[in-house]
Amino acid sequence: MARTIQSLERAAAMLRLLAGGERRLGLSDISSSLGLAKGTAHGILRTLQQEGFVEQDAVSGRYQLGAELLRLGNSYLDVHELRARALVWTDDLARSSGEAVYLGVLHQQGVLIVHHVFRPDDSRQVLEVGAMHPLHCTALGKVLSAYDPVAHSEAAEAERQALTPRTVTDLADFEKLLDLARARGWAADVEETWDGVASVAAPIHDRRRMPVGAVGVTGAVERVCREGELRPEIIAAVRDCARAVSRDLGAGRF
Repeated sequence: MARTIQSLERAAAMLRLLAGGERRLGLSDISSSLGLAKGTAHGILRTLQQEGFVEQDAVSGRYQLGAELLRLGNSYLDVHELRARALVWTDDLARSSGEAVYLGVLHQQGVLIVHHVFRPDDSRQVLEVGAMHPLHCTALGKVLSAYDPVAHSEAAEAERQALTPRTVTDLADFEKLLDLARARGWAADVEETWDGVASVAAPIHDRRRMPVGAVGVTGAVERVCREGELRPEIIAAVRDCARAVSRDLGAGRF
């Protein structure tokens, strides 16, 4: 039988320990739980931290899982599976809302559109599968930034270009929008990316309750909004669609 590498076994055990129980653990807790000397445990933690698999709280000094693990976890879910699971639900959303529907995932500091259902009318439309949308101002991008730590870091560190007079570029104001999105369970874009266009999006989770994408409706402001407010029936339909796809991916009940 081939020999195992002890340091990798210890690192794996450390990640499993951080994944269960308390959200953050101190060095003493980790070393005693795994039966390791503090120096050994600290060396492994430092390496995992450098690779982004572990993060250390600056105030308490405690450790928690890092965002890089989420990036790897998301890659486990094949984008084609996400699209396949969403096909029926996004078609239904387009019919019920009367608007175009987009399915997006985080990719290279933006939102990659992996599925696009045309608005169900006779208007001329362009397929946007494969297009990249910005994180900081689109509804899809805000949802991903609110729920996905990697997307959040990308959006916070990138230059937030003002695409319209309504685009939010200040970091503090942007963080407030993400807090609001988390509180509501959805995000909006009303003429922040394109003049005359409004969008609503909600997050999709997998069986581990990790965010793997977002689904949203996009259309003319006068159709998506009523008397200056987003139509509640469209918001409800988008959230129902996101929940349905999430359930199909094994996320269970929300």
